[in-house]
Amino acid sequence: MKKLSILVFTAVFLVLWACVASAGPKLPDPQTSGGMGLFDAFKLRQSAPGGDFPKGELSAQELSNVLWAMSGLNRGETGWTVPMSKGLPPYVRVYAATKDGVFLYEWDTHSLEDISDKDIRADIGAQRFVADASCILILVPDTDALAEFDEATGLEFAAVAVGMMTQDAYLACAAMNLGARYIHSMRENAIASALSIAEGNRPICVFMLGK
Repeated sequence: MKKLSILVFTAVFLVLWACVASAGPKLPDPQTSGGMGLFDAFKLRQSAPGGDFPKGELSAQELSNVLWAMSGLNRGETGWTVPMSKGLPPYVRVYAATKDGVFLYEWDTHSLEDISDKDIRADIGAQRFVADASCILILVPDTDALAEFDEATGLEFAAVAVGMMTQDAYLACAAMNLGARYIHSMRENAIASALSIAEGNRPICVFMLGK
């Protein structure tokens, strides 16, 4: 009986350790009220110049707000900050590349999952200035979540979602006085290799953040 108890304790400890080990940096709750007015944010919304992109690091709260703006839960257990076809859960994955590694944003728990401890920022963009960003968000379609559609339709829905997600991010950045820039020219093969993503899940864009 004592031996069984030890085995059970060991198993529980290993499960808890694995959960802690796989968790990324903790995200604070997103700011969901107050702040700058929407039309004021529209007036300030812009792409920061690439050659002089701000290199300051975002706080955990600022990153939390941007990620939530892109595809966070905004009402109950379903309902997101951007519309998804047929009310499906978000079918675009958001990865965050920082100096500390790469993390996957989990919209359902508003948390980050460790993907890699490597700093891949210098490998992402076709332009050198992309590496200057404190955080680079990588938006990748989730073909498993789009399985009910044919490939062309699924990718079209993903591209539309990315457009809405990045616009939400632009407005959130304007409201918080953060630098932001949408980048389509990227090193797809390097990103796919670093993220270990499936062949059909090629990134659609990257999104630079700084302050």
